[in-house]
Amino acid sequence: MIPRPFHLAQLNEKLEDAPVVALLGARQAGKTTLAGVLAESRGDVVRFDLEDPRDLARLEEPMLALEPLRGLVVIDEVQRRPDLFPVLRVLADRRPLPARFLVLGSASPSLLRQGSESLAGRVAFHELGGLDLSEIGAERWRTLWLRGGFPEAWLARDDARSARWRRDFVRTFAERDLRDLGISLSPGLLRDFWTMLAHYHGQTWNASELARAFGLSRATVGRYLDRMTGAYVVRQIRPWRENLGKRIVKAPKAYVADPGLLHVLLDIESAQDLAAHPKVGASWEGFALEQVVRRLGARPSECYFWSVHGGPELDLLVVRGQQRRGFEFKRTDAPKATRSMRAAAAALRLTGVDVVHVGRDTFPLAEGIRAVAAGDILSEISPL
Repeated sequence: MIPRPFHLAQLNEKLEDAPVVALLGARQAGKTTLAGVLAESRGDVVRFDLEDPRDLARLEEPMLALEPLRGLVVIDEVQRRPDLFPVLRVLADRRPLPARFLVLGSASPSLLRQGSESLAGRVAFHELGGLDLSEIGAERWRTLWLRGGFPEAWLARDDARSARWRRDFVRTFAERDLRDLGISLSPGLLRDFWTMLAHYHGQTWNASELARAFGLSRATVGRYLDRMTGAYVVRQIRPWRENLGKRIVKAPKAYVADPGLLHVLLDIESAQDLAAHPKVGASWEGFALEQVVRRLGARPSECYFWSVHGGPELDLLVVRGQQRRGFEFKRTDAPKATRSMRAAAAALRLTGVDVVHVGRDTFPLAEGIRAVAAGDILSEISPL
């Protein structure tokens, strides 16, 4: 098991402030393990797993089951019982407060809308992604890029076993979880839809093209994309739409959130396969973007890309208050400052542009533009 002290500290802090804390993230991202570590540090813990029929039976009358409990109550896979949220609202309003609730779910707050509305003002959210550079060590970024951040995939004895675990994850996720989220395609078509998304990884979302391929409406494929984003297996980056008097791109970019899942969807198993694949540059962009966003501590609402039709573009723009930081991601060991970077820096009034690359060295490229080695992300990029 790999320690995750940042997330553990965040959970403890939020449990002090809120009667209900929702720990959310993709299936198999390590939520149950993290909750178990948290429980070990507390003396009075009761746990329910909503995939266990015995626990479901215990919660048949939820108020009767939950009201007498004291200490910390952990409810895993809460998205399977949205009817629990109104009960939790009542229990969270008791004074003095005899119990606090940690609920674990594999769906974002937007997909848990009933819960977030029922618990407004009473719930704190914490999102748990896969393992990142701060947890496994910046020097091991190449393995993290190939295998991705799911703990089971990362800890596998070799690349072949890691790929086998990820293939199994994709199959079971398509057969069960995505259908539970309201995507009404057959498991085979769901796998095809996800694979097509992998081939569009890092590109501007083209709903019309995917709709034609599957005989669906643009609205339907857009809803599917949102549901997969809400399940933490896809990341969308919105375009920056500040009025600059230019014809800016208005559709989001879509990425398979975990590079390890992207690679098995593209039949990439080894580092050699990855280096020879035509999507290697896009894969690097998605991986490096995720690590930079994690390092910055940036919220999804603070992350954008910028692109002008037929003109300059920027892979990642992070905006918080008066800060505007720009990032480019290049799979090269000899990046160069480009006219596009300079134009983006001037038009967007950036405090700087970092070009994250696969080489070993970090060095200035031009005024306000520097090259940052992948192994230096933690040491050279400061959090917001």
